[in-house]
Order: sequence, then C-alpha cells, then structure tokens
Amino acid sequence: MDLWKVTTVPEDENKPMQIHKKLVLAIPALWASIFDSVITIVHQPSEYWDGNLNKANEANPIGNFMMNYHTSGIFILCGLWIIAIALLGRYLPLKIARVFLLFTLMAHSYGASTWLTMHYGFGSAMLFILFNAILFYKIQDLSSNTKNN
Repeated sequence: MDLWKVTTVPEDENKPMQIHKKLVLAIPALWASIFDSVITIVHQPSEYWDGNLNKANEANPIGNFMMNYHTSGIFILCGLWIIAIALLGRYLPLKIARVFLLFTLMAHSYGASTWLTMHYGFGSAMLFILFNAILFYKIQDLSSNTKNN
C-alpha cells in the first residue's frame, strides 16, 4: 500500500458500502479515545472521587472544566465525544473524515501516553503508540481493499 496515494472517492458516499467503510475507518480513533478516557478516569486521585473537585487531574481544558463541575462531567464529556467521533467520521466527506480521524487518533494517543509514561513507564507508552499505528495501518489497508458497490 502506497501511504501517499490519494484514493478517489465514489460520488455517492451514502451507499451502504461507503457508510460501512467510513465507520470502520473510525475504529482506531474511537479505540484511542476510549482508552484515553478510561486511563484518565482510573488515575484520578481518590480525593477527587470523594468530592474534592479541585483535585481533578486533566490537561485538556474542556475535560478539566467538566471534571471541576461534577464527578460525572468526565463521563458525560467522554460519551458525547465518542458519539461525535462516530458521527463526524460518518458524515464528513471522506478526505476530511480521514484527516479528522487521524488527528483524533494522534491526540488521544498522546493524551493516553502521558498517563502511561507517568504510571507505567516510557516503554508502555511506546507500545501503545506502536499498537495504534499498526491498528491504523491495518484498518486503512482493509478499507482500501474493500470493493465499492
């Protein structure tokens, strides 16, 4: 597979095969987002869960705001974000969706890698990023081999 090859997009992106293809392309971004969310939730200090919202530990300003508002804020934000990833991946034009999904994968790989490095060492972060790179490549490869109907 040529990584720099620009594939042509069928005129009708709403065909069932194109919809399926676009949803499959979202898998790496969804996975990284869920992993980043879970590791963020798991590593919050117990004082935060006991109600001291000032103990929230999140670098993302939106996530930090939601976590400082209520302990359920992170869950609400993560749920809405996962839905947004799937919807944007599905409804954006294919070329724009690919950029958005790659950006989301990279951003959440970075976010999760900060937790991994802090709690499990540098090697765990590198393995996570490597896994995400392989997953991205395999999904792209699978998607490009799918015949358009």
